[in-house]
Amino acid sequence: MDILAVCLNPALDREFVIDNFSLDKLNVVPNEKNMMTPGGKGVNVAVILSKYGIKTVTVGFLGGHVGNVLLAELRKTSPLISTSFLRISSETRENIAIADTVNHTLTEINSEGPTVSEEDIKNFIKRYEVLVQKVKTVVISGSIPKGVPTFIYGELTKIAKKYHKTVFWEARDEIISESIKIAFPDVLKYDMRRSEKILGKFLSSEQEYIQAAKDFIKQGANLVILSYKTIYDFVATADGVWKFSPNVEIDHSYLLGSGDSFVAAMVYAQLNGKCCIDMARFGYAAAVAKASYMGKEPPSLKQIEEYLGNITIERVE
Repeated sequence: MDILAVCLNPALDREFVIDNFSLDKLNVVPNEKNMMTPGGKGVNVAVILSKYGIKTVTVGFLGGHVGNVLLAELRKTSPLISTSFLRISSETRENIAIADTVNHTLTEINSEGPTVSEEDIKNFIKRYEVLVQKVKTVVISGSIPKGVPTFIYGELTKIAKKYHKTVFWEARDEIISESIKIAFPDVLKYDMRRSEKILGKFLSSEQEYIQAAKDFIKQGANLVILSYKTIYDFVATADGVWKFSPNVEIDHSYLLGSGDSFVAAMVYAQLNGKCCIDMARFGYAAAVAKASYMGKEPPSLKQIEEYLGNITIERVE
């Protein structure tokens, strides 16, 4: 097995395409524009990697009828995906994404998720430690359910580092802020869909983003990606800081899944021996490629290679 994909708060994703979407009125969705897929950021990364021929084992907490449907749908996806979810009594969440290609908007309605007990967490960590020894790389991505401490990424990374594994994170600020007190990942990507905060502070200028990225490198990360104004990224390694920009128009209604494509493509590049900056280039090209069309289906490796020519990389530090 190549990858352990940790998705602590998986979801059954429902995607609707509703042009001229309006609040407080009936919006009818044609059947062909109503899709249901297994989701949660870690699950999405596993699904994308399976398209690239990478084997993963996916872990997290799963419960109830929704959890059963999610698991059945995930098992249909690819024989390259193994699952080892811990069963809990609380119901797995559902998420809704509404894409409007006329007004170029993406509205996301995400359920909070189940409640996880202390006993469930202890049992999960035991299972995780057994599995982490059998893989090359660990990806921990997405939100956490109620009952799970915000420092959980740090605890899981500390265990992975004990066995000399490469660790990727994509998470929101409150998880990262607490988890880095325990351990740092090799690759840190901020999920900034809901907040522009980094370590509890709102950043505004490019220089503030550059300094924040440099600080994370000094503290222990090998590669840092900070999203800036949605479509740009500041990327830092021990060798410097770069600003990544698209050379093509980005339709915001097509952004669903672009962050997961970014992470999955970086993992693919890392498994193929690429250096940190080339991993980021490949990931960013994947995200830009994904933003060129509707839906969660990831770009092919050929599309990613083609989109490497549609991005600009400027050294800023």
